[in-house]
Amino acid sequence: MTCAEDIATRARLPSRSEIARGRAESARAALADCRLCAHQCGVNRLVGERGLCRAGATTRVFMAQVEVSDELELIPTFAIALSGCDLRCAFCITGAESWNTRAGAPLDAASLAARARTALDQGARTVMVLGGEPTIHLPAVLEIIAALPDNAKLVWKTNAHASAQARALLDGFFDVWLADYKFGNDHCAERLARISGYTGAVQENLLWANEHSELIVRHLVMPGHVECCWAPVARWLSEHLPGVKVNLRAGFWPAWQASRHSELRGTVPTRERERACQIARDHGLNRIE
Repeated sequence: MTCAEDIATRARLPSRSEIARGRAESARAALADCRLCAHQCGVNRLVGERGLCRAGATTRVFMAQVEVSDELELIPTFAIALSGCDLRCAFCITGAESWNTRAGAPLDAASLAARARTALDQGARTVMVLGGEPTIHLPAVLEIIAALPDNAKLVWKTNAHASAQARALLDGFFDVWLADYKFGNDHCAERLARISGYTGAVQENLLWANEHSELIVRHLVMPGHVECCWAPVARWLSEHLPGVKVNLRAGFWPAWQASRHSELRGTVPTRERERACQIARDHGLNRIE
């Protein structure tokens, strides 16, 4: 192949927006037997059936604005928060919107993309898609990507509970996966978030994300859960994802339904914050802010 032929071939390659537009059709068809998250409910959302996330065939947005409260290397970011989630974390700080797929306004991808372009022009560094949990709204997410500039840096803020089907649809689109690793064992996940098989699903997604994008792992230190949750998470990260960026967050407050669990009725004591930081040091984690 000549140099001119090589250039012409590259010129014909589809853009990110074109690929997203094509995959959006596949994602919408997948709603007829929805297995986008690790719950694998298999309901037909196109005819109104509802799985554990309670999402239907349409997507709503409960927040879209410039945010500066995320990781320093990502902000300012234009954040698009989609309504509904496949987890039921008692301590969720956006519980009313995150659990309610009818919260907010109907998604308008073109309008959101226009606002995102304005934010980028005015100094935003990234565009972040989050929730709730955005995985359950993959057709809409792909529509948003299709409307965004191809050079926008995209961040996928997720609970890391996606299925292999969802990962395949997401492959190649997001520059950064900003993923929560909430619980260090399945018992705490079942008690605090009503979810089974948590550990295996999250670890599978984190390993995949680390190979297909830049990965940042978050862990929220919860009162009474340093040894049972943070210590196992830190150990696993050091063994399986050495060097990965980790944001250890200790700003817990008893939001939403946290009061249902006695240990979550207050903030994290100083001794537990110090213990959590020591665990991170002991495992040589690459902490960021």
